[in-house]
Amino acid sequence: MLSKAKLLFARMLVPLLLLSVAGPVMAEKTRHWGDLNMTRGVTDVSRQIYDLHMIIFWICVVIGVLVFGVMIFSMFVHRKSLGYKAANFHESTTVEIAWTVVPALILIVMAVPATSALLNLYDTTEAEMDVLITGYQWKWQYEYLGEDVSFISELSTPESEIYNTADKNEHYLQQVSQPLVIPVDTKVRFLVTAKDVIHSWWMTEFGVKRDAIPGFVNETWARVEKTGTYRGECTELCGKGHAFMPIVVEVVEKDEFATWLSEKKAEVAAIRELTSKEFSLEELMTTGEAAYNRTCAACHMANGEGIPGVFPAVKGSAIATGPVTDHLSIVINGKTGTAMQAFGAQLSEVDLAAIITYERNAWGNSTGDVVQPIEILNFKQGQ
Repeated sequence: MLSKAKLLFARMLVPLLLLSVAGPVMAEKTRHWGDLNMTRGVTDVSRQIYDLHMIIFWICVVIGVLVFGVMIFSMFVHRKSLGYKAANFHESTTVEIAWTVVPALILIVMAVPATSALLNLYDTTEAEMDVLITGYQWKWQYEYLGEDVSFISELSTPESEIYNTADKNEHYLQQVSQPLVIPVDTKVRFLVTAKDVIHSWWMTEFGVKRDAIPGFVNETWARVEKTGTYRGECTELCGKGHAFMPIVVEVVEKDEFATWLSEKKAEVAAIRELTSKEFSLEELMTTGEAAYNRTCAACHMANGEGIPGVFPAVKGSAIATGPVTDHLSIVINGKTGTAMQAFGAQLSEVDLAAIITYERNAWGNSTGDVVQPIEILNFKQGQ
């Protein structure tokens, strides 16, 4: 029996020795052991979540040490080889009361900080500004409610990095065309929803993770206390482009945010003015190629050939070479029952006109058709 006990002890000791050797190597790679833990974040909510996590962690550690300590002590000190005999008892009232009362008290101790954290997490009242976040496959739309500012934020990592023809940079798959910008030390309420499938808006540094569900609007909030650029991601498996749906939030000083917001409003006004402008075919093709590669190429490829069996080709398609009204309808309204989204509310009239013009004249389609922004506006209004 003693030899078996020694063997058991050796089996427990070897992994500990290996861990003691590997530990410094792991610590060197991660700088310090704290990197393996949750982040404290830059909001009151994130720190409260971290503190709750650590309280529960140390409670579990104490329970584990006590339970396994008693087990190991009993196995070695009261083993049969020393002449001990197992006790034979049944239905100990004292033991049953102890293992009922003690866990109940532990749960009560754990429930107090957990309840406080949850109440704070869901308290979206007295927000100083509201941002509507809408998930699409595979991008985010941000709308500053009451400010008439809305834009799409989508992956901007170059395809050369994705397909390994260029070196990947520090923020590979974490770059976007337009980040969400919010002011520091301001309570921002996020209203989260989706237009196609379930997504999830997750920003670890803020302690925010909320599902974006079609037909529902979920609420969450954050008051970020430190300026900087923060990166997150969609954490719901939302299709083949799930890994290409990053989140970038820039937190700036309040006066800087006010300047940025006025500039965005000026951009919106400028785009509205451009809606009545007549563009040349060359101008629309240049703008359309950039907008297509940014918005459409993930599904239909930069060469317009699509992904066989998944997404149809635009090159030589009946839509891109057929009646213009059919082309306008499918781009603006999407196609029910397919992955083709409605882009009418996502893109400006200028971008929509440029993309459709580009699709009708690129890759050998050569229809010669020119779609102007005013045609897009009239089509929307006539529906």
